[in-house]
Amino acid sequence: MREDAEQAPSPPRGEGSGERGAEHYEPGSEADFERLYRNTYRRILGTLITLVRDVPTAEDCAQETYERAFRSWASWRPDAPVEAWLHRIAINVAISDRRYQRLRQAGEVIRRLGRPTPGPDPSAVAERSDLVRAMKKLPAKQAAALVLRHYHGYTNREIAAALGVPEQTVASRLAAARKHLQAVLRP
Repeated sequence: MREDAEQAPSPPRGEGSGERGAEHYEPGSEADFERLYRNTYRRILGTLITLVRDVPTAEDCAQETYERAFRSWASWRPDAPVEAWLHRIAINVAISDRRYQRLRQAGEVIRRLGRPTPGPDPSAVAERSDLVRAMKKLPAKQAAALVLRHYHGYTNREIAAALGVPEQTVASRLAAARKHLQAVLRP
């Protein structure tokens, strides 16, 4: 027998045989939930210590596990093993804690380094571009077809439906717009 097993305190009275699943619990019963807590706390905490590798954090996660379990205790189905249900909750809590820790670490790095200075306003840069200036000179119907095609990725058929014109009209507007832009933008 291991030395630490001999030193472990005996379980509180009224726990039964100590075999997992040997206990009967009634969903929604506060007394049964308290008994469940006493019977499973050490194993749940052990699982959490293994997952989060920090005893105080594991204790916090265990508390959150039992809080979540208590909130949904009335809806637990007795046909499912209660300890497996608790472990599933504990594992989800540990995963959430890891995510939170990573986000917190990222936030600390950002606070240390400071936020990057914002770059130039994209709309201001776009307005200064030669392409945008050239597009402003296009007739509105050609510009609309060009934007729908190349900016939004619509097909000629979709553009025709959106503008209420034949598909061939869209093709001719796109060709005329391209021809105009090529002439204006060529060095």
